[in-house]
Amino acid sequence: MNHSLPRTLLHERRAIRTLTLPALIRLVTEIDDNGPISHQKGSLQSAFGDLTPGQLRHAIDVARDLRLVDADEQARDRYRLTASGEALAEVYDTAARWARERQFPDASSDFVTRVQHTLQLSSSPQTTGLSLESSAPHHVLAEFLQAYPRVRQHSDVRCALPPAEAGRAA
Repeated sequence: MNHSLPRTLLHERRAIRTLTLPALIRLVTEIDDNGPISHQKGSLQSAFGDLTPGQLRHAIDVARDLRLVDADEQARDRYRLTASGEALAEVYDTAARWARERQFPDASSDFVTRVQHTLQLSSSPQTTGLSLESSAPHHVLAEFLQAYPRVRQHSDVRCALPPAEAGRAA
């Protein structure tokens, strides 16, 4: 099935699958909305209390690997967005706004669900009756993937790996 798809489309789908990981959306959005996460003990867990340590660790690993966040054990601000992380936060905001205006996937959806479903419209057959083509989310996502090709290239390696379910979150 996927073997007949052009290689660039496969890379894009894998990148979108990676970028729509709920914990990654939460991590990037939290830092974008509230600033860097400090090195203070417990600050990371308090910001993401509903995520398991494994989910949080996986999100941090993916964000670091894709160079979306800088992580410095010695700095006061332990995790902060890079330029690509800030650009991705804008993609997420644009996707959520577009979805909220259309009540997509439904009127009571939360931010993460809206972002996931909207960005996944780019890579899946149109079964919802909504088209992402020529929309703001489609354009900002395409621009992001063009500006940061590492995300598209690196996603091939990461998407095949299951999220860690054990281990200590940073």
